[in-house]
Amino acid sequence: MKAATAFAVTGAVLVAAAGGWWAWSQASADAESATERRFVSPERRSVAATVLATGVVRLRVGGEVRVGAQLSGIVDKLNVEVGSKVRRGDIIATIDSKGLEARLAQAQAQVAVTAQEVRRAEIELVRMQRLDEQKLVAANDVEDRALALDEARARLEKARRDAAVVKTDLGYAVIRSPITGTVAAVTTQEGETVAASFTTPTFATIIEDGALELIAMVDETDIGNVRIDNPVRFTVEAYPAEEFEGHVVRIAPKGTIISGVVNFEVMIRIDSPAQLLKPDMTANVSIRTAEREALVVPNEVIQRDRSERFVFVDRDGELQRQPVIAGTRDAAFTEVIQGVQAGDRILVRLPSADATSRQEDNQ
Repeated sequence: MKAATAFAVTGAVLVAAAGGWWAWSQASADAESATERRFVSPERRSVAATVLATGVVRLRVGGEVRVGAQLSGIVDKLNVEVGSKVRRGDIIATIDSKGLEARLAQAQAQVAVTAQEVRRAEIELVRMQRLDEQKLVAANDVEDRALALDEARARLEKARRDAAVVKTDLGYAVIRSPITGTVAAVTTQEGETVAASFTTPTFATIIEDGALELIAMVDETDIGNVRIDNPVRFTVEAYPAEEFEGHVVRIAPKGTIISGVVNFEVMIRIDSPAQLLKPDMTANVSIRTAEREALVVPNEVIQRDRSERFVFVDRDGELQRQPVIAGTRDAAFTEVIQGVQAGDRILVRLPSADATSRQEDNQ
């Protein structure tokens, strides 16, 4: 009997000790959680109003040049291939010019011969004028010599122009790049014969450096906010982590109906280096239309419960769940349109592991 009583007393002591230890540990945990709480207050910042759209990278008008030949002949030398970098004035190809050089020499010789004829006609005219002064020749003889001189001078001018034409054609035998860019296509080879009688044959297609632009399709509900020179940021599917910048340079005056929705083309000049960009890439576009003052909080304080957004606000030492209406969001802050005020103390971290788990589940 005494043993049973002693056992019961010992058990009661152990239970009491365990209860005391549990109460002490919970109090310590609550105190620790309270010290871990961090609060922030909403603040006013400048936030950007943006219009989101999709777009396509394309070559601007004049950004692609097809370089051809104005002269028929055999391609003597081709200096480029697809992907070659060329500068304005670089020689792309040369056409065999031996025939033109011979024609130029012949034309220059004809100029020299005609120049001698002019010289002879001048001397004849001077001689005839002296005889006319002595009344030794008829007046019409002097006129004939003057006309002969005019004809010789005309033939000299024609010979010079013929030589200039051949010289110009000879210049066409050397084909140079009209722009600085990259060769996108080559449509001829060395040794081929090109005929420029009816159409100009294309030697190469060159894309000018920096000739890309971005065309964004903006919904009619947003186009009223877009203005010339609005700054733009965009990414492309091929490089989602790379952000490019630009600005609006033109807004189409007429809409385009796509799947029953009216959209307006917005042409955007690309300001960032565009080496990574290629024509026909799809872009996700953000057009910054305005800046305004707004009440914002850090992104991490806003929590979700299905479609509802809320925060925990300190009300006289007690945490209260406060629904909010969120607006514009960026990488760090979210605009709060309704629900909190500038002086409120908003909890950043929940006070217990259970609440934290609940927050993560709701998110």
